[in-house]
Amino acid sequence: MRRLFLYVFMAFAVVSCGDDSPYKAGPEIGAKAPKDLSLSASALNVNPYGGSYDITVTAPAQPKAGSVPSWITVTEGTYKNYRTTFTLTVAVNEAQTERSAQVEFSCKGASAQKLSVVQEGKVVVEEAVMPSSGARAVSEALGLGWNMGNHFDAYYNYNGAGSNYNYPSETVWGNAAATPATFQGVRKAGFKSVRIPVTWLNTIGPAPDYKIEETWLNRVYEVVQYAHDAGLFVIINTHHDENHGDDHWLDIKNAANDSALNTQIKAKITGFWTNLANKFKDCGDWLIMEGFNELNDGGWGWSAEFRANPSKQCGILNEWNQAFVSAVRATGGNNATRWLGVPTYAANPDFEQYVTMPTDPAGKTMLSVHFYNPSDYTIGDKQYQQFGHTGASGKKDGYQEADIKKCFNNLYTKYVAKDIPVYVGEFGCSLRNKGDNIGWAFYLYYLEYVVKAARDYGLSCLLWDNGAEGYGKEHHAYINHGTGEIIGDAAEPIAAMIKARYTDDAAYTLDSVYNSAPKF
Repeated sequence: MRRLFLYVFMAFAVVSCGDDSPYKAGPEIGAKAPKDLSLSASALNVNPYGGSYDITVTAPAQPKAGSVPSWITVTEGTYKNYRTTFTLTVAVNEAQTERSAQVEFSCKGASAQKLSVVQEGKVVVEEAVMPSSGARAVSEALGLGWNMGNHFDAYYNYNGAGSNYNYPSETVWGNAAATPATFQGVRKAGFKSVRIPVTWLNTIGPAPDYKIEETWLNRVYEVVQYAHDAGLFVIINTHHDENHGDDHWLDIKNAANDSALNTQIKAKITGFWTNLANKFKDCGDWLIMEGFNELNDGGWGWSAEFRANPSKQCGILNEWNQAFVSAVRATGGNNATRWLGVPTYAANPDFEQYVTMPTDPAGKTMLSVHFYNPSDYTIGDKQYQQFGHTGASGKKDGYQEADIKKCFNNLYTKYVAKDIPVYVGEFGCSLRNKGDNIGWAFYLYYLEYVVKAARDYGLSCLLWDNGAEGYGKEHHAYINHGTGEIIGDAAEPIAAMIKARYTDDAAYTLDSVYNSAPKF
């Protein structure tokens, strides 16, 4: 079994003050000289992957840094108004042990001050290995997962040079670029798997090659490796490529009414997934490929056209799921046997009745659904304060715990019990204000109940995190997408979900969670 490593040494650095700096701007007229030298921080705690950190030194004369270890680079700023900002760039720690330094800043006429820099060492991580069979075993392996949402699935409209099209971008929807620390933080928080939704759009070239733009493809590959190095299972997909009236190419509504268009789209699905699968061919079974996200005609299963004949569009999705599975398997190598995921229409578990699971020579295709029920509580406009059997009338939706059990039991009976794994690729609830004691209590209860129910019925589930801080509709911020740090009050709901997923105490049951529902 391959082992992957995470890191932390010890060194001492000295910074001195002098008059020979090339930066002679000096203090502003009227500024009062400080008597002592001081630092804006006394310590830096750095993750194994390093980074750049600014330290402002206030001193009566130009300060200097000296005795800096080789793994730290110090860049000196301009001395102005008795202040200088130094940038310390810390290199990646390639050892498994912690390393540290005492960087000393000093100048004439003042006592020197030391800055403690401590960098973590790599943590030993076992490589994630997926079971080759067993729906329950697969569910336990994936466990509780995390979605890096509004990230690689983000896109913007390019309108210029005679062109008008949508193009994906990692940071255009406000999240910081992913780093190795992102996924170390995710793993440290207790998640076992990560779903990295990816929008491709106009990075896909024309027929017949459907070549994917290398810059975008390579960046996705790089970040997938970050997650793998943290010991996580990884799911990648096509996300916002579905058509809702613009140039997105997975147009299920029109494909259902135009066989020629359907043939064209299936050819693109085959070509695209052939290229993508070949790029990730060297990845082990820790990588799962998911064909599509929430394919629908824009009505999410409520349009008159869909309701008139659900089998029509769902039949097209069945064809597309088959094209995806066949394309990946045909590339061979690890792709011949890795687990693949296919969604229901709109990823709605209610539409599983229209699914025909693809023919798969490996017999390793999973069903993907999403769960945001009741939507008027979790993500909708009403944002009810309360949920479930103890919620007050008028402050909750009619959808309750029994409905969650009914939904998950149906998936268990039709799939899990027949050894077809099912994973809830997205679930969640918009963040609540902790200052609202009642709303916060029901929020924690909802998350705990859903995760515990999912485990009991043999489903793995992945929390939706779009990085949007605040409260109200579609705010789902738990882990900083750039640093891996837990955001705000998210530690408490994460703890509730971890408890629900991994507690093996016989006394901790779905009924015990139900009986502990908030009562106000």
